[in-house]
Amino acid sequence: MNRLAQRALKIHETLLAFYGEPTWRNPLPALDELVSTILSQNTNDLNRDRAFDALRAKFPTWEAVRDAKEKDVIEVIRPAGLANQKGPRIQQVLKAITKERGNLDLSFLSEMSVEDARAWLTQFNGVGPKTAAIVLCFSLNKPAFPVDTHIYRVTGRLGLRPQRMTVEQAHPHLEALFPPETYYAAHLNLIRLGREICTARKAMCEKCPLVKLCDYGKRVK
Repeated sequence: MNRLAQRALKIHETLLAFYGEPTWRNPLPALDELVSTILSQNTNDLNRDRAFDALRAKFPTWEAVRDAKEKDVIEVIRPAGLANQKGPRIQQVLKAITKERGNLDLSFLSEMSVEDARAWLTQFNGVGPKTAAIVLCFSLNKPAFPVDTHIYRVTGRLGLRPQRMTVEQAHPHLEALFPPETYYAAHLNLIRLGREICTARKAMCEKCPLVKLCDYGKRVK
């Protein structure tokens, strides 16, 4: 294990001691998680869940969402924001999956390797590395490390990735850095740190358990 990987593991262990073992909501089926993650783009969890619940209440099946009038889907998911983009995107993904598989059952992904499953998901427009990794990690219990805006910011400040590295490049980089068995907890605890302490507006280094392990924290002390 190289020095940076050792630091990543220490960061994970420190956050575990600080926050404890995190648990997310009950895992959703893969297709539900896929739609939920598309809805989550550029909004908060509350608005995502409001839009997702409204969509499930309005349409009895994902086939019904796929075949609905575009304007009806857009109207239902307005709480998530960017509904004019997200509505058509969800329907296009559902139609593309149906064309590829003949149905909307994604359970077959559990039998695939993580790389094959990732490649299969990201072939669809609107399904990027983060969306695929969330489905893989949280629905299919596969070793994938989703990188959202909080994790991208926090790992940059910590010095776990090069500053000029893109979000897309950060996915394989961080997967190589953290041990696979830590992905779930490290992902959730880094997000929590980014929301509560290492925020976009201000890094509250005086409250941070990682300040001694952080490149940014060492500079501002």
